[in-house]
Amino acid sequence: MSTARARIEELRTLIRVHAHRYYILDDPDVSDAEYDSLVKELQALEDSNPDLVTPDSPTQRVGAPISDLFSSIQHLRPLFSLDNAESREDLDGWEQRMERQLDSPPVSYVCELKIDGLAVVLIYRDGVLDTGATRGDGTTGEDVTSNLRTIQSIPLRLLGDDHPDVLEVRGEVYMPYEAFDELNRLQVEEGKPMFANARNAAAGSVRQKDPAATARRNLDVWVYQLGFVEGGPEFETHWETLDYMQSLGFRTNPASLSMGTIDEVFEYVEKAERGRHDMPYQTDGVVIKANSLVDQAQLGFTAKAPRWAIAYKFPPEEQVTTLEDISINIGRSGAATPFAVLEPVVVGGATVSLATLHNQDQVALKDVRIGDQVIVRRAGDVIPEVVGPVVSARTGKEKKWTMPEKCPFCDNPIVRLEGEAVARCTGGFECSSRVREWLFHFSGRGGMDIEHMGYRTIDLLLAESLISDPADIFSFDVDQLLDYQGWGEISVNNLKAAIDAAKERPVARLLTALGIRHVGGTVARKLVRVFGGIPVLMDATEEEIAETEGIGPVIAEEVRSWSTDPVNRKLVEKLGAAGVRLVDEVEDDVISDLLAGGVFVMSGTVEGFTREEAKMAIEARGGKATGSVSGRTSALVVGESPGASKSRKAEELDVPIIDAQGFRELLEQGLSTLG
Repeated sequence: MSTARARIEELRTLIRVHAHRYYILDDPDVSDAEYDSLVKELQALEDSNPDLVTPDSPTQRVGAPISDLFSSIQHLRPLFSLDNAESREDLDGWEQRMERQLDSPPVSYVCELKIDGLAVVLIYRDGVLDTGATRGDGTTGEDVTSNLRTIQSIPLRLLGDDHPDVLEVRGEVYMPYEAFDELNRLQVEEGKPMFANARNAAAGSVRQKDPAATARRNLDVWVYQLGFVEGGPEFETHWETLDYMQSLGFRTNPASLSMGTIDEVFEYVEKAERGRHDMPYQTDGVVIKANSLVDQAQLGFTAKAPRWAIAYKFPPEEQVTTLEDISINIGRSGAATPFAVLEPVVVGGATVSLATLHNQDQVALKDVRIGDQVIVRRAGDVIPEVVGPVVSARTGKEKKWTMPEKCPFCDNPIVRLEGEAVARCTGGFECSSRVREWLFHFSGRGGMDIEHMGYRTIDLLLAESLISDPADIFSFDVDQLLDYQGWGEISVNNLKAAIDAAKERPVARLLTALGIRHVGGTVARKLVRVFGGIPVLMDATEEEIAETEGIGPVIAEEVRSWSTDPVNRKLVEKLGAAGVRLVDEVEDDVISDLLAGGVFVMSGTVEGFTREEAKMAIEARGGKATGSVSGRTSALVVGESPGASKSRKAEELDVPIIDAQGFRELLEQGLSTLG
């Protein structure tokens, strides 16, 4: 008993400290997964030792304490926490508990995405926004009315004329990823620490002392619960309340669905987990509710959670581990990029032992040190990154890191030019790491798209001195690979076919693949349209290059500098001698302004086009192809296997959606086909 008592007290202290940092300071120093595990352990110990449960235990709290930054507001009705589910078994157990109390399972359910933001309560009197508050401890929240008024999606006056005397709704204020990325970009420009995640950014933005600062943060809101109504209509289901709130002008999440069985609920959960990274905002689970309000009333609440709702949490994408060392990699442009060597940890279903640290300024801003306990994030298929250190876990033995003076691969100096964000190796292509990354970029999807030419193949070819530059890829004897383990006739023939196919790629792909600074796909296509091919471009003056529409003096200078380097001129000669296409025949009538001013988004595979070909077709007609749907989007082009989130966003913003046939008509007839 004494051991249990001591551990319970230790856990309560830890949880209180972490809760204060999370809810009050908006600066957590542990991952959500670690915090949840501490709460679970405490709950299990208290369940086994009920005589040790005290009223001030974190397990007995509905929410977090409110801070003293704002005046307090008493909620009209308490806001409860939600119990969690992490498996199908947990969902089945939840349904069985409701069935025992109702004598039958709920008639239907509503599934809603769990948004990772800041819960707020909005109160309207006679149809006008009166107060807005944070969730706080569930009974009392912070008065942030002035800040919430700046959020465009929160109506200041409800739609229609027939309003309840008093209406309380609950929602989640969040920061879309696009706004989050822009905020962090500005933080870096101003030399301020980056926000760890969109949730912290949203919470910190709502709790600004100056409402003008909140207004600049581009926040948004989803409303998900009708809390209190006086003098309004009555409803039978939760789904009806969502429709009602939408009719009043609130944003309800279009991803919400009503369904009849727990099997359908679990299918929704699985689909939502697979598509979580297609959403333009951060979601960490699904909230499932019994739909019938009669059922909800009969089921009631425990001390801290409704029995009629549960939150299914997705696997954590953040974990804490030890940063064992910081090393650097030299990229194709010579950029020296620091990365973290970690004690292996499972994050987002994968074992992570390396994570990016972006650049030396970010290492300094985040103040991560060798030996630190650090929070590691892996969202979907993106490269794992170190979010920041767990400062409270420091022992004093941690070591600060500085960029090495010499490259570890070629021993040449590493320098950082004034005004640049990154340091660079000065060894040129003497640097083995730079050559390796250059070849990978050249062969990759953004370059010549040579299938089977990944890091493993490149490392073998370099180690055996079979290639030393991109031109060698097209001239070395591929049959030599038959002498190496893992290479048979099929794999060798596949690589041969991929190399032969790459020789006929559009010249803009080759220009992009060569890795000239500031020359990506769009710039390369513009240059090839004007100069027709690489030989003519390399002989052009800086002034002639700068005259190309959309090409400024910086790009012109980089292209000219690259073109006058004898090493690069020899490389292009070798590519041509190996049969690689250096000149495109561009017909004048292909280029037009049919789509000038138009902005288009592709979703799925459009029949008859690769993604790159579809983008080129749009740009050849003066249009712009982007990756996400916004209010500026002229049309969403939907092909096979499209992403659901882009279609939902297009429908929400009333953006036209066209299929493959409509896309072909668009290319032939222009913007007039959109009506």
